[in-house]
Parts: sequence; structure tokens; C-alpha cells
Amino acid sequence: MKIIVTGGAGFIGSNLVRFLIQEMSHEVLVLDKLTYAGNLKSLENLSDHSGFQIKVADICSAKLMTAAFDEFQPDAIMHLAAESHVDRSIHEPETFVQTNVLGTFQLLHAARQYYNRLPSGRRDKFRFLHVSTDEVYGSLAIGDAPFSESTPYDPHSPYSASKASSDHFARAWHDTYGLPVLITNCSNNYGPFQFPEKLIPVVILKALSGEDIPIYGNGENVRDWLYVNDHVRALLAVLTQGRVGQTYNIGGNNEQTNISIVKKICGILDDLSPVEENAEAKSKRPSLKHYEELIKFVPDRPSHDLRYAINTSKIECELNWKPQHNFESGIRTTVTWYLENEPWWRDILTGEYKSNL
Repeated sequence: MKIIVTGGAGFIGSNLVRFLIQEMSHEVLVLDKLTYAGNLKSLENLSDHSGFQIKVADICSAKLMTAAFDEFQPDAIMHLAAESHVDRSIHEPETFVQTNVLGTFQLLHAARQYYNRLPSGRRDKFRFLHVSTDEVYGSLAIGDAPFSESTPYDPHSPYSASKASSDHFARAWHDTYGLPVLITNCSNNYGPFQFPEKLIPVVILKALSGEDIPIYGNGENVRDWLYVNDHVRALLAVLTQGRVGQTYNIGGNNEQTNISIVKKICGILDDLSPVEENAEAKSKRPSLKHYEELIKFVPDRPSHDLRYAINTSKIECELNWKPQHNFESGIRTTVTWYLENEPWWRDILTGEYKSNL
């Protein structure tokens, strides 16, 4: 297939693009604005591949989106472009409304115009996959049943509110105009190429540099963690096998408290990169013996949801998808990747990666 992937230079997007091209031999056009979280080095090994194209473009531009559809003539679009960091949304909510709401509207509008011009055979096969988050459902108490596709929306942050709005627009374009839309809502992703503002890469890189590892509140907030390559496989399954107009929840069946994750990462680093062999950490903290000593509890952020959990029975039953990675293997693989790919994250920490944007 020919597939447009928005946000393809980001964390999940770059893992998806590599899978589509290298594992499935699809042809991909990446549309990415290359904001701070977009990194061309995450796609470096595809730069000479005949099936790969990238266009630096803002999804809020109606003109650029229309041109991308007309020129590339896709069979499908996988829409991942989004502002996604809750902390940033608290301080700069307008950016989240612009990209997540208005950007999604422009994509849906351009896709509808393109779809209506397709011959009947191609129109029957065209799909618009809108990728969203479990945060639109709000917060669960300990012991509550996990989120299902019928859970009412109850967003609590500017980020989750903007994604909830985009979900409603996507659903409306299916119900009103007949655009063949599919929606996915996923739990927290982790794995290679994740920008170091999210919990897991922050912990890894703070520990390696001998800096305080900040933990909000008491660290007892619970999240369901999904290895990024499992998410990628789920997205392709929904795109190719999912029922048009349906929503599919994607989770890792791995509920973990934040503090337990941080301690696991510290333990893995103690094993793979001991403090006594880490000159940078020892120079900053001469008395440091174990990375766990760097944990520092900080004031909780506003409206911090207590727990997310995903019921994956629908996608498992309908599309025969299940996560292949458990958390123990996935988190060790992730820590190992960061240890082995220091140039990638060093460029981000120094700002050098922006020279490629």
C-alpha cells in the first residue's frame, strides 16, 4: 500500500514507518512539522530507501495537506501527529488545540475531498486511521474496571481534552460524511527513540548523568505500559482488518506504578552500567552506590490522573492481536537500547539534533 503517516519523525511514528517499509514493504510518505519532538535521525536508516518519502509540513495547513493527498495518492492515512506531553499542555494549551484539534480537522477535510474523487474500487479500500490515547477516558480508582471502548470520555488535562476533541471530529467525519475512519486509543508507550521528556527515557538519562530522578507526588500513579513495536503491529492490524467506524483500545496488560518502574530501571542500570563504571555519574555524586539513591519526590502536577488501564478484549477477539512483549523483557530491551545509542540522545540533550530540523 501507499500510506501517509503524519508525525512519522516522532517516537511512535518513526517505529511505525520503519515497520511499514522494512517489514511490510509498503510505500510511505511522512508528513511532519519537525517540532522539537521530531527527529530526522530517528529515520536515518531509511533516507535512501525507495519506499520512503518525507515532507516537512504542518498538518494545520489546508493547502499542504490537500497537495500531499493529490501528489502521493495514498491508499490510507495513519494520523499520529500530535502534541502529546501533559506537562507542556498545562503551560502552553493553545499549541495543543492548534495541532491536535485544528490539525486533525484539516486532515479530515483534505482526506474527505480526496476520498470523494477516488474511483469506486479505490474508495472501497481507503482508510483513515486516527491514533489517540487512553487519557481521553479520564482517571480510574484502584480496583475499577479497565477502560473499554464504551467508557465515557472524561479528560482532565489540556492534552487529553484536545485528543478527546480530535476523536469526536474523526468519528463525526465518518458518521456525517461517510469517510472510512478507524480510531485507536492506546496506553503509555515505551521503547527505542522516545524523546527524553517522558518518564522512562527521563529516568534512564537522569540516572546515567548522576542527576536527581524526579517523581511526582508519592509515585503511586498507575499506568498500563505498551511496548512500541506491539503498538505498531496493532495499528497495522486495525488499518487492514478493523471494522470501519469502530474504535479499538490497545494496551500492554502491564499495569505498573511510577515508582516501581523507576526502581526497575535503576536496578537494570545497576546491572548493565554500574555506578562505579560510570565516570559522569561518579563525578557528580562521588558517594553514589546505586542509581535508586537519585530518586527525588517532587510536588505533584495539577489534575494528575491516578490510574489508567486498558481492556484489550475487543482487538484481541476481532483482530487476533496480543502484545508480544511483557514489561520485564521490554523495559530491559529499552534500557539496553539507550545505553547502545548514546549519540542519538546526546544530540537531543545538547540541542544538536535541531540542526537537522
